[in-house]
This record gives sequence, C-alpha cells and structure tokens, in this order.
Amino acid sequence: MRYIYKLIISVVVCQGAGIIGSIFTAPAIADWYITLQKPFFTPPNWLFAPAWITLFLLMGIAASIIWHIGLEERPVRVALVLFIGQLILNALWSFAFFGMESPLLGMIVIVALWVAILATIVRFFRISSLAGWLMIPYIGWVTFAGILNVAIYMLNS
Repeated sequence: MRYIYKLIISVVVCQGAGIIGSIFTAPAIADWYITLQKPFFTPPNWLFAPAWITLFLLMGIAASIIWHIGLEERPVRVALVLFIGQLILNALWSFAFFGMESPLLGMIVIVALWVAILATIVRFFRISSLAGWLMIPYIGWVTFAGILNVAIYMLNS
C-alpha cells in the first residue's frame, strides 16, 4: 500500500508541473505561437498535450520507484533532488518560451533542462534500471523540443 501512495503522489506532482506549464502555454498558443514561423517538422498542436501527459506519467512512475527504495539512502535523496530540479526547469521552460514569448530564453532554459534530465537519468540508472529507462522517452522528447526551439528562434530572429 505504501508504494501505491508514493506512486499516486509522484504522478500527481509530475502532472502538476505539466499543469503549471500549461498555464503559460495555453494562452500563448492561440495568439503568439500561431504567428511564429515554424520548421516543417513541427508536430500538430494537438499532439503536445497527450505527449506531455504520457511523459509526466512515466516520470512519476520512475520517481516513485526511486522513492520507494527509501529516503534514508543518500543516492535516493540526491536522485530525487535532481528530479525535482528538472521538474522545476520543465515548468520554467514553458514560462520562458510561452509566458515570456522568448524562444531565446527558452533555448537557454531547455539546455539546462536537458542537462538536469541527463543527470537525473544517470542517477536513476544507478539505483534502478527500470526507473532510468522510464526517463528515456522524456529526454528524447526534450531533445526534439530543443531542436524545435532552436529552429523557431532562427526562423523568427
């Protein structure tokens, strides 16, 4: 039963980060983002919400696996601090790119986010390979988002 509570809390926290990000994203999609020039490989807008919901679910499961091992273990605490840090950077990217309407600021934040995700994945793999693997789609998507962010910046500068 303890694991189920940790799983629920972890998933809710991750989805909460997504909701915070969407507060900045949703209004900008209809007015600012639509006016930007975008590269040919830009996915349709409808794809972003299900992709992020799925990624936040996987991230929450990964975090719950690490947390379940026990906070008395220093590697677990370090891994979860990194995880929380990258989650904050994730929401900060939405604020920078959409809220501030700044692809340049978005690029800066997404680089820091990517590094934080990689550090989290490395720590997670040291504790649980399953938790590490659950984070791989996330870094893949953020890599793609970073490339998209750079392309949007270049096309609109």
